[in-house]
Amino acid sequence: MELILIRHALPLRLEVTDGPADPPLAPVGISQAEALAGIITPDEYDALYVSPLLRARQTADPLTARTGLEATVADGLAEWDRHSRSYVPLEELRRESPEVIEAMARGRWSDLGIDMDAFVSRVNDTVDAISGSHPGQRVAMVCHGGVINAYLSRVLDLATPLFFEPGYTSVSRVRVSRTGSRGILSINETGHLRSLRTV
Repeated sequence: MELILIRHALPLRLEVTDGPADPPLAPVGISQAEALAGIITPDEYDALYVSPLLRARQTADPLTARTGLEATVADGLAEWDRHSRSYVPLEELRRESPEVIEAMARGRWSDLGIDMDAFVSRVNDTVDAISGSHPGQRVAMVCHGGVINAYLSRVLDLATPLFFEPGYTSVSRVRVSRTGSRGILSINETGHLRSLRTV
């Protein structure tokens, strides 16, 4: 079977005082999601899964309209920051809080309040369960940069769970055999965004 891992489109910055920040897509993000759906044929996927976070669900909306598939929410596809009171796009975080980026680059996850081992385990258990339920099919998952890194780093047998920055609405593909072996088909496809002026 083939897994298609899609990062969500660009969301708005959101900082709240109560409860988790769960931002919607920015206007550019809506255009990105529509551009992605524009390259998909109606019968391209056999199933569509989505993170419970709003930015992922809104990215999936044009895909559901295009394919007619219902997007199944998979809680295990949520990002590590799902309970945070702020969401700052990485581009802004890099400018404003370089110490956070430094901690991420050096793997000091506990400094950021992240249990990375638990996160990686949750992501991989979820993706394995989804792939095991769809032998011989093509399954798309709209999720997050950290989720995609966690899964692909396992496929590539890397020591770090964070090794690249997926583009917004980027597509990465993995072939999973019936025996459970995995192989990368592509990483970070963004050709559908060429006509957009994006971040």
